Amino acid sequence: MRDRLKSVSGKKTLVTGAASGIGRATAIAAARAGAELVLTDIDADGLAETVETIGRDGGKVLLSQALDISDYEAVTAFAREVHDRHGSLDVVMNVAGVSAWGTVENLEHRHWRRMVDVNLMGPIHVIENFVPPMIKAGRGGALVNVSSAAALLAFPWHGAYSASKFGLRGLSEVLRFDLERHGITVHLVVPGAVNTHLVQTVEIAGVDREDPRIQRYVKRFQTHAAPPEKVAQQILRGIEKNRFLVHTSFEVRFGYWWARKFAWPYEFVMRRANDLFDTFLR
Repeated sequence: MRDRLKSVSGKKTLVTGAASGIGRATAIAAARAGAELVLTDIDADGLAETVETIGRDGGKVLLSQALDISDYEAVTAFAREVHDRHGSLDVVMNVAGVSAWGTVENLEHRHWRRMVDVNLMGPIHVIENFVPPMIKAGRGGALVNVSSAAALLAFPWHGAYSASKFGLRGLSEVLRFDLERHGITVHLVVPGAVNTHLVQTVEIAGVDREDPRIQRYVKRFQTHAAPPEKVAQQILRGIEKNRFLVHTSFEVRFGYWWARKFAWPYEFVMRRANDLFDTFLR
């Protein structure tokens, strides 16, 4: 067994979704901790702003490129360039993701497809291309997969989103033990409410986003949401402490424990929550 990674300082670190939200905050936090960064996001302008911010603060970005992680060929070409120029990485962080909510009768096929393509197949494309070279290099390292509280609990309207995030959770559970013998730790981040741009842009099938009730709900959500900078620090701390499940809020930690210990009350609350959400439908 190799010594497990205790810090990203001096480590070649990939962060996907680095243009905004948790990805951007994590890239900046990792740079401040001394990581040498490889960054990507589908948003070229946002990615450039992140790179500029890191450079202005004295951080180091080895390479950045705008691409869609759901495009396997694009990820493969990017990985080839990274490895040709900088060798294998030490830390891989799958942060990029998208969201769409809705009941099964309102969700369209494009919603289901997009969730799986980006939230599940995207990280798989990254893992396929970057983790085997890490194994071959024999230096150990860390793999971080940002999932969601929706991978632990049955939130209303999250069918398509949870399908992708539960998949990423299952993948991480297996890789946790599969990669242990190579000295690569695996960390599953399960954020609850986080105040990112995604809150304002998430598509909700069958619901009018301009409905005052929806706007009040969004504002209430933002009031209780954690800033992405706090989540970024928890991710880095999760690596340092070698935590598999990285919770970003007490509510999610307690809710997951409660669901496992008290099945009937949990099911009762989920049914009531679904009834409440149905009042928002057109």
